[in-house]
Amino acid sequence: MPLLEQVLETYPKEVKLAFMNFPLRSHKFARQAAAAALAADRQGKFWEFHDRLFNHYNRLNDEKIREIAADLGLNMDEFEKDTKDPKLLAKINQDVRIGIGVGVKSIPSIFINGRLLKNRNLKGFQSIIEKELKKVRK
Repeated sequence: MPLLEQVLETYPKEVKLAFMNFPLRSHKFARQAAAAALAADRQGKFWEFHDRLFNHYNRLNDEKIREIAADLGLNMDEFEKDTKDPKLLAKINQDVRIGIGVGVKSIPSIFINGRLLKNRNLKGFQSIIEKELKKVRK
């Protein structure tokens, strides 16, 4: 089971997962991929699309992005239109500004109540989550 799923299963009421975009400037197709994932979200397929993008991060191009969308059964006309929607592009830009503001330098970056998670294993998650829960419970 993937690590984030383990964390959410362990803390189903205490932990909320929030995803933010941070397309790296060094990756030629990162912005297109981010827009495509948000477009897929409009058809209820964000995480499936996201996971496939990460599985193919080193082979992304326009054709691969369309192939992933088609494989997931997305309505391609809506998908193509949505990938160019200024609202989605503004969301990506807003996420990047926030990421820069909190010090994101690489992806994926994980924050728990504003604290950057450095130890990215289940024990690392649990350690910070338990500390944060103790603060709330006091």
